[in-house]
Amino acid sequence: MAQVGIVMGSDSDMPVMAKAAEMLDYFGISYEMEIISAHREPEEFFKFANTAEEKGFKVIIAGAGMAAHLPGMCAAIFPMPVIGIPMHTTSLGGRDSLYSIVQMPSGIPVATVAINGGKNAGILAAKILATSDTALLEKVKSYKEELKEQVVAKNDHLQEVGYKNY
Repeated sequence: MAQVGIVMGSDSDMPVMAKAAEMLDYFGISYEMEIISAHREPEEFFKFANTAEEKGFKVIIAGAGMAAHLPGMCAAIFPMPVIGIPMHTTSLGGRDSLYSIVQMPSGIPVATVAINGGKNAGILAAKILATSDTALLEKVKSYKEELKEQVVAKNDHLQEVGYKNY
């Protein structure tokens, strides 16, 4: 059974949503991914959201642009955490998506990452799941250590070559 549902409103969202899936793969977390338009196929959307819990999802990652109703509607139906990814848009640069997702009414929260923040959505889902999975928690801690080591290596390189030769 998949632990995470990944849903997006359009295939144009795939490059961003794939980054969430890559992080889930990294942590060994199972997921299902679907393209469902809350506006163009509401029956399919309601079926997805209403069956997510029985499918075993513990978290939903929902990406959407413009009006960005998909994450909020998932949160209105699904009783567990929803992570919203606002998509960059050509007209308003993704601010429209960000505001739509982050400005949920009281009682219907959506955890929101940065515009096009697929990678962070995958990491946040892993952290949520790690609250009840000690093996996954160790993987998350190890990942954080890897990030630290990358920064240390970059600083060491800077110190060796100087900023003018970087």
